[in-house]
Amino acid sequence: MNGTDPFAQLLPEVMHFARLQGTQLVFLLGLIMFFGAIGGRIFQKLRIPQVVGYIVIGIIIGSSGLQVLGQATIMALNPVSTIALSFIGFLVGAELKTDVLKKYGKQFIGILLGESITPFFVVGIAVTFVYYAFTKDWTTSISLGLMLGAICAATAPAATTDVLKEFRTRGPLTTTVLGIVAMDDAVALILYAIAASLTAPLLGGNNISFISQLLNIAKDIFGSIILGGIFGFIISIIIRDVMEDEGRVLSFALGGLFLCTGFCEQLDLDNILAAMSIGFFMVNFANAKTRSVFKLVEKFTPPVYVLFFVLVGAKLNIWVVTPLLGIIAITYVLGRTVGKTIGSILGGKITNAPVTVQKYLPWCLLSQAGVAIGLSIAASNDFPDSIGPQIILIITATTFIVQLLGPLCVKHGITKAGEVGLNITEDDILKKSFVKDVTWGTELIADYSSSAIVKENDTISSIWSNFETNHYQHFAVKNEKGILSGFIPLEHLKETLLMGEFAQNMLALDIMDKPVHLCKADMPLPDVYKMFADNDCDCLPIVDNEGKPLGVLEKYTVDHYLHTRIIELHRKIEKLG
Repeated sequence: MNGTDPFAQLLPEVMHFARLQGTQLVFLLGLIMFFGAIGGRIFQKLRIPQVVGYIVIGIIIGSSGLQVLGQATIMALNPVSTIALSFIGFLVGAELKTDVLKKYGKQFIGILLGESITPFFVVGIAVTFVYYAFTKDWTTSISLGLMLGAICAATAPAATTDVLKEFRTRGPLTTTVLGIVAMDDAVALILYAIAASLTAPLLGGNNISFISQLLNIAKDIFGSIILGGIFGFIISIIIRDVMEDEGRVLSFALGGLFLCTGFCEQLDLDNILAAMSIGFFMVNFANAKTRSVFKLVEKFTPPVYVLFFVLVGAKLNIWVVTPLLGIIAITYVLGRTVGKTIGSILGGKITNAPVTVQKYLPWCLLSQAGVAIGLSIAASNDFPDSIGPQIILIITATTFIVQLLGPLCVKHGITKAGEVGLNITEDDILKKSFVKDVTWGTELIADYSSSAIVKENDTISSIWSNFETNHYQHFAVKNEKGILSGFIPLEHLKETLLMGEFAQNMLALDIMDKPVHLCKADMPLPDVYKMFADNDCDCLPIVDNEGKPLGVLEKYTVDHYLHTRIIELHRKIEKLG
């Protein structure tokens, strides 16, 4: 190991980090998570995706900023990144349902080839001519263009899927994005094999056999898929018998996922692809009851994502790029953006993808990280004495740019496509709704004239008539001053029906109960449901701050409201394509 080896230079720092006490490591993790969460929240308040805030905090405390996190510390925390990428692969795999693949399979393949191969040529040609303009060296220019063209095909799933999750998106654009980012890394690996095989003889190094490259890629792809499928089968069998205990389900699921990731590290396989295969197997072939595991794992991921993206930012060192490499980096970013835009649009048009996919998919494919950086490291190993070091610097610099701009572009695309806020459940709607949201037709509960409000001296016959012409089954009773004085439940009305004509001359005052449990218009619906459950009732009078009745809130009305909102969302999704 010579003195110029970067790992040899880091050895003292690594040894120092290895001697850190556990409390110091806990302090670092707490620092990363706490300030990362603050950064995410601040950027979220500014209507910027929170992932940008995580990365910015990482840049501030990492290699480009205050250097609170040294390179050895960042290297030692690499397992966090590995785990985060496994989570991402697992949850992306859960979105690749067989019915979705049957519906969008042709579309996926067309767009995938377009958005991967087109930037390969655009970046390759642009970088070649720009680099030649400064160096007058065709050999190095063509080699650099080939390698950067291959690497640019990869799209980072992490930042993209985090934005989709944050904004609760659902629709054809979201489905397409998840499918593309899950598969285009494989295309990037194949392009890299082709580019490396062509570049080796140009630079006069050892020829890298194209066949051996393809065999290694085949081992990486199919080995990862097979390993993930095996673990998906094992996890499904185990958790099927402990579904009632969420703690055990989560423990087995995470244990299996981490064990699979560990095998990938030992066997030099792709942990993202393996984790994606676990998710794909479980969502399509496992017992339907086991699919609740995805929601449990998803609840576990936020702190891991904070750690991951802060470390992504901390790794970036933007001060080591020379002017020439800076120009090449800008050329790379522009060429990659143009290539992915043209390729995805052409792929969408050829496969007759929905208009929203054709127009806004390019905005969602700009992020790059893990695979691109991994390929740049592979290039530095394959061409250590020529273009390898330059490729690492260029990819590092461009990753800094696209990791900040990519999430903003994803937000723009999904917002314009109209898919924000469509991936929600009845529970989500319930948590954000209030009593005042549950109104009927043109009735406004604020005008004190709801058909569910009667006076104390109203006759039973008039209340029966009201009952027949309106949907309410319970009535609030007000006195002469307009204050709530009573409540008539459906059971009391049924009793008057049994009394026949004798009951027609009775008054509301005669059959009402004293109101015990009330609600207000600004009360959250979860609180209302708790009142229904705690008091074993299915209806509550609604009053204002002065005690005047505004109407009644019936449980079946709330249920209908939530169900209607879900149907509206489904119809909106269907209209999107």
